[in-house]
Amino acid sequence: MCTVTYMTAPALRTRTPAGDPAWLVTDYDLVRQLLADPRLGRNHADPQNAPRYSESALFGRPQPVTPTAAADHARMRRLLTPWFYARRLDALRPRVRELVAGLLDELAAAGPPVDFHEAVSFPLPALVICELLGVPYADRADFRRWSDEAGDMTDQQRSYAGLGALFGYLSELVAAKRDNPAEDVLSGLVEAHRADPHDLPLDAVAQLGAGLLFAGHETTVAAIDKGVVLLSTNPDQRAALRADPALVDPAVEEILRSDIPTRPATPAGTSTGLARWASADIELGSLRIAAGDLVLLGLHPANESDRVVGDHPGFAVDRRPNPHLTFGYGAHFCIGAPLARLELRELFGELVHRFPGLDLAVPVAELRPRTGRLAGGLQELPVTW
Repeated sequence: MCTVTYMTAPALRTRTPAGDPAWLVTDYDLVRQLLADPRLGRNHADPQNAPRYSESALFGRPQPVTPTAAADHARMRRLLTPWFYARRLDALRPRVRELVAGLLDELAAAGPPVDFHEAVSFPLPALVICELLGVPYADRADFRRWSDEAGDMTDQQRSYAGLGALFGYLSELVAAKRDNPAEDVLSGLVEAHRADPHDLPLDAVAQLGAGLLFAGHETTVAAIDKGVVLLSTNPDQRAALRADPALVDPAVEEILRSDIPTRPATPAGTSTGLARWASADIELGSLRIAAGDLVLLGLHPANESDRVVGDHPGFAVDRRPNPHLTFGYGAHFCIGAPLARLELRELFGELVHRFPGLDLAVPVAELRPRTGRLAGGLQELPVTW
């Protein structure tokens, strides 16, 4: 069996939110190496008996090893990457700017206090991903509920039911796109199915669509909430961003890198991270991660490393460079990262100017995390100005 050796500090033993044993790795250099290591992935030789990350149908358990797993992943990225190229997203920028302006108009008209989570954080990514995929925004209450259920880390039955409903919904949309294509991702995937129905069946198109719809709004909602909290609790940094609009790009990277202090979202004695399973033995200094073991890559603690923040810890909108690992690294770098960055840049670039006094309406300690959910985030975000 092949073994890869990294000369670094060993990983730590921990428990996952599901209570199963795992390795926790938080060292920045090691996390980055392991993100790019093909011996860590989402497949397992015995998935039914593998250690679980959670009870969620999404990423809670590994997938079975198949001879086409690597080819399937390469095909998926090949199909989706053109939709997330910088040039295509630049064409989307005016529409995102228009959506931001409309949502902030509604926020101003409502007057404080307002739940920013419901007023802006959810609608913006939902509107954008709906337009990109070709999903009716009018169905947002349904796919929001199904996404919340699918991301449940504690109730397996609820999670699988939510994922099933989301997949069924996308299957119907895909069938409709087959007869009435448009200029959107789902129609593009249906066209790829027509070109090679054996390699890309319609079920696979629906699965890709369900994954994009879930990830395309859930994670960005959480990032927007986090950015509002960070700018509200660091008024000097908010003022710096307002004074120099050129700081919006590094400010967004700093929002993505940083975390906010809220009550623990997982049980005491457990750890969270990006779940990956080892397909071969990996040696970490004096410790050995055996093939089949679950490894949690601690992106948040790695992002707080001296390798990232140096001698300037804390939240800094002018941080350059900012080699955070929030979107991963290597072949599995998040394909939706350019879209998330576009949304955050347009929103926060405008928000600090239109609402210079935006502040939390409650103490940070009273913010309630979405416990037991894959994407994390906050239940609500009361703000005033």
